[in-house]
Amino acid sequence: MKGLRRFLDKIEPSFQKGGPYERYFAVYEMIDTFLYSPADVTRHAPHVRDGIDLKRVMSYVVIATFPVILMMLWNTGHQVNSALAELGMSQPEGWRGSLLAALGIGFDHNSFLANFAHGLLYFLPIYITTLVAGGIWEVWFAAVRNHEVNEGFLVTSMLYSLILPPSIPLWQVALGISFGVVIGKEVFGGTGKNFLNPALTGRAFLFFAYPAQMSGDSIWTAVDGYSSATPLALAATGGLEAIQNAGFTLQQTFIGNMAGSLGETSTFACLLGALFLIYTRVASYRIMVGVFLGMVLTVYLFNWIGSDTNPMFALPWYWHFTLGGFAFGMIFMATDPVTASMTDTGRWIYGFLIGFMVVMIRVVNPAFPEGMMLAILFANIFAPLIDFFVVRANVRRRLKRNV
Repeated sequence: MKGLRRFLDKIEPSFQKGGPYERYFAVYEMIDTFLYSPADVTRHAPHVRDGIDLKRVMSYVVIATFPVILMMLWNTGHQVNSALAELGMSQPEGWRGSLLAALGIGFDHNSFLANFAHGLLYFLPIYITTLVAGGIWEVWFAAVRNHEVNEGFLVTSMLYSLILPPSIPLWQVALGISFGVVIGKEVFGGTGKNFLNPALTGRAFLFFAYPAQMSGDSIWTAVDGYSSATPLALAATGGLEAIQNAGFTLQQTFIGNMAGSLGETSTFACLLGALFLIYTRVASYRIMVGVFLGMVLTVYLFNWIGSDTNPMFALPWYWHFTLGGFAFGMIFMATDPVTASMTDTGRWIYGFLIGFMVVMIRVVNPAFPEGMMLAILFANIFAPLIDFFVVRANVRRRLKRNV
């Protein structure tokens, strides 16, 4: 770290005004302030409101994803290695198989190292592609606007990578993050001015533009010729009975040992991240609880109504909680401070709306079994309107009190 500090100090004059690399000063600032406390920290009243800054908020969100990342690496490799064993293949085709074989790690689905290493070889290309493609747009917009490149993209890149299937082509990864950064954020002015979650915007673009690579039974386990439906897809066609007949248990879906998007399978890992975000007050517990209550009450309503033709009506709330991307979306996506409601009352309403909408999409439209992504984007659109009515209601109540 000292060597990096000396390196930054050495090149700093070149990035200052009048230096040969002045237009890239924002990049230097991003690297410097992410690793070290900035020199221009406000320390005295009347300006001090809190000891936390944007850099620390974004860093905390990335730290909160660590349990999800660790579980994702093992589970992704486990799904691939288990599929290889089921197909009777000793080694997969491609550079991943050659590299793991050369290193002597192997492909035993009972080996933690083999699963972890194999999962890492699927995640790293996706994440690096996301960083490079999205980072180019971030730096370009910062240079044109003469703005500082902030740490917000680190969160966007991590969350975006975790909601993709492991078999997605890398050119689609680059295209999706480009759409999310440019159309979902930068055209509105950049970080803090966007009204849609950039990571979800990029994911939604890929889903509707390339549905064959973003849906179906063959994309969740990255082995050619292997097809396996996710528990949520099974529920859409056969309800709880289909999930149990396929051998899935509630404990298994809670831990996350199943096929799905890279980081969305483990509810347990997501809850560990939620505890950290709530403890550090980075994410609003009101939104999380609102999403959960909205889901539970809506599921009870559909359970009470019942249906002879749609098995999703009878699916209990705790299965909705552990299936698909519900937990990940509730904790990491719905709580985005920029696109969510800002008022305390509005956060309850906003969260409840997401929980209500995700069940509506899953149950009433079982052809699209996930629903969490669209529910959050739908609530993003209404978040400013929710806050507007909450503020107006507060104003009217105070006027009546003072008349």
